Amino acid sequence: MNSSLLTTIGTTFGILLFLYVVNCLPVLAHLVLGDKLRFPVDGGILWLDKKPLFGPHKTIRGIAVSVFGGMGACFLLGMSWWQGGAAAVFAMAGDLTSSFIKRRLNVPFGGDTFPLDHVLESLFPVLFLASFLPFSWTQLILIVVLFTCSAYPATLWWKYTIHRTPRDNYPCILRSTVRLREWRACHIPLPRYQIWFNLSRILTDQVILTWLVKISGLYEKGKQNALDIRLVHKDFSFPTLPEAFDGYRILYLTDLHLDGLQGLTEKLIDVVQNIDVDLCLLGGDLRMKLYGPMAPSVRELRKVTAQLKAADGILGVLGNHDCIEMIPDMEEAGVVMLINEAWPIERDQRRIWVAGVDDPHYYRLDDAAYACREIPDKDFTIFLAHSPEAYKQAQQQKADLYLCGHTHGGQVCLADHRPILSNSRAPRDTAVGEWRFEEMIGYTSTGVGASSIPVRFNCRGEVCLITLHRTN
Repeated sequence: MNSSLLTTIGTTFGILLFLYVVNCLPVLAHLVLGDKLRFPVDGGILWLDKKPLFGPHKTIRGIAVSVFGGMGACFLLGMSWWQGGAAAVFAMAGDLTSSFIKRRLNVPFGGDTFPLDHVLESLFPVLFLASFLPFSWTQLILIVVLFTCSAYPATLWWKYTIHRTPRDNYPCILRSTVRLREWRACHIPLPRYQIWFNLSRILTDQVILTWLVKISGLYEKGKQNALDIRLVHKDFSFPTLPEAFDGYRILYLTDLHLDGLQGLTEKLIDVVQNIDVDLCLLGGDLRMKLYGPMAPSVRELRKVTAQLKAADGILGVLGNHDCIEMIPDMEEAGVVMLINEAWPIERDQRRIWVAGVDDPHYYRLDDAAYACREIPDKDFTIFLAHSPEAYKQAQQQKADLYLCGHTHGGQVCLADHRPILSNSRAPRDTAVGEWRFEEMIGYTSTGVGASSIPVRFNCRGEVCLITLHRTN
């Protein structure tokens, strides 16, 4: 192989690698920074056709990191820093041009138009580099074709793996940072190694706390406590409750963690199997850990739902131990999942609503306004969230009853049952039991199962039977 051919191959792959770097950096910046420093290039300006110039996905931050990345990657081209930066500018110019064209074609923001996207963001910089590097038109076309044919599959992988949704019209705004976290939590090949990438889990749940409980000799007692589930009766009265729903009974289960403690499912079934209710609500956290296989917890859930007797069905929301890949399996198990959605229930031509939001604690994808958008102002609303951290947003939507869990009531509490830690950003008085925020009544359940380590002290797990009453 002669030296000129080696030079041609080296130049071709150097340019390809450079193009990958400058075009991927804006995506990586979004992955790391989320919405921070995210200012649209067009500033929201509309073009003569009254459509966006580029759209909100093209940001000054993205262009800046690409240009600085091009300066740093100039060695791949054997050129100076300013030439690398200028080539990155041309790559971003191609990207903006494709966005401008897509807006005119009514392509949705973030949508792909093959091969428009990748052709322009590679053609523009390659034409610029042709002024400095000795390569032919044939080589130029080859570089553009190779880049387009390799970058497009990567784009599809990102869209349909990292950004894949469990069903059409998924009512959440999916940020890359959040979606990658969910993918890591549910992608089966990763769980066995996941803990080693999470230092806090190593130092607390998996090592220190477990070790301390075991050497204290209280581990087995704590497990017995965790299996001692009680049935709690709660009565809530509201002047806004329609008369047709006076005496309406709701079975509320949250923080099941069904795969975390052997025998827990059987204990739960013993409590719920002879209870007839109008509605059952599940408050999230089906799985024990933040990662790992979903199948064991879903299998246990099917055993439980088969024993539930609820005339108006079972509604549920996701918790911080759940992820959207679980939704199809949970719905096959008989649970209607509310992901920033509201569900109406009718009696004698009167109606109440259950508004359910995505997890407010870990993924922070809750959207109370979106969930309640179809609820008339004066209709009675039960707001279902995994944790109490969406309480202000729920009150702003005029929710009447807020049901949540997540805190486990502390799980390990002082002798007077006060929680030591609540693991919640909400006020401490929302950590367990009944509470109020302005006109809204809230209830935080201690939950069914246990998290991190399967023990409880001075804090029993619970199944909550709620009865709604109308006051005159």
